[in-house]
Amino acid sequence: MLLRFQKAAVRENYETGNQAFSKRLRFLTIRDYAQLQKIYGAPTDAEQRRYSPAKCIGADMKVVSGNPDPKHVSTSYVERHNLTMRMSMRRFTRLTNGFSKKIENHIHMVAIHAVHYNFARIHKTLRITPAMAAGLSDHVWTLEEIVLLAA
Repeated sequence: MLLRFQKAAVRENYETGNQAFSKRLRFLTIRDYAQLQKIYGAPTDAEQRRYSPAKCIGADMKVVSGNPDPKHVSTSYVERHNLTMRMSMRRFTRLTNGFSKKIENHIHMVAIHAVHYNFARIHKTLRITPAMAAGLSDHVWTLEEIVLLAA
């Protein structure tokens, strides 16, 4: 997801301690963006008794900004992202006791996950972190660096 964004104008004095990080990520803009909404048929009796959705009977594409290539508009990226979040953070899994009781805790956990995923985790296909691939970092961040970012 990070690679789909383009760096834009930056404010010089940002609240975090890591100036290089904050200068590069203060404002992000999306270049080419489209949404694909799946259309589902009426669920059968058997489908109403389980968690999975009804059969997909079509899809509607809507261009939000820029000029996206229709061949690359897919729900696969966001569905993979949602799966990664569910597997990484149990608070996103159905029927679990790991949920957040306070919305603030939930927001903080999502932020920690996003920083770790993009700056501290080496991705197998890239062989580096997404932040390094986008030119936002020159090294793999340690957990100490992430903690110091919030301090």
